[in-house]
Amino acid sequence: MVEFKAKADEIIKERWGIAVEHCNAGETYEHHFYRVRGEKSPTNGGIMYGWPMRGGTWCNSDLKMRALRKARSEQKNMTYIGIAADEPNRFHNLSSTKISPLVEAGWTEDDCRKWCEENDLLSPIYTTATRGGCWFCHNQSVGQLRLLRKNYPDLWALMLKWDKDSPVTFKADGHTVHDFDRRFALEDQKLIVPSDHFRWALLDEELQYHF
Repeated sequence: MVEFKAKADEIIKERWGIAVEHCNAGETYEHHFYRVRGEKSPTNGGIMYGWPMRGGTWCNSDLKMRALRKARSEQKNMTYIGIAADEPNRFHNLSSTKISPLVEAGWTEDDCRKWCEENDLLSPIYTTATRGGCWFCHNQSVGQLRLLRKNYPDLWALMLKWDKDSPVTFKADGHTVHDFDRRFALEDQKLIVPSDHFRWALLDEELQYHF
């Protein structure tokens, strides 16, 4: 993915003269993850942010929306959003100053994928997923977490470290990255099978049954 992004950035700059901006130094997910929430005092060291809470995620407001607001205030121009013509449930985000060239052109998600394939700009993430996103996102599917653990053990190890440090659970339902790690380990041992109907209670029961 790192190599792909560098190649895509170069192609975009060469063909359309647009330089892809990068975040400021220190403005990383990990930096915000370990920020302290609340006032510090000799008796109160504060609490780190940890995993974002679903429904009010700091990663969206601090790492995405703040950068967009800054860009709009500095450039004072139109905001373009990548909403496709076959995503009517997202049209409410559009306005006179926030438009989607894809909607105006009538391009669907399939049209965009075909164009990216033809121009060698399709992200390799789409070989295993239907949606792209941050590799550490707490909203990603179980299948994506399973692939991350299998294909990128170094990144999975980092998530386990963050999980240990975080005062907030990875998922809003109380489950942690360590819970998923244990679940996937049992799948590797063929003690349980991957299933959309998995019951977390299985992790606490005696595994004396067969499928």
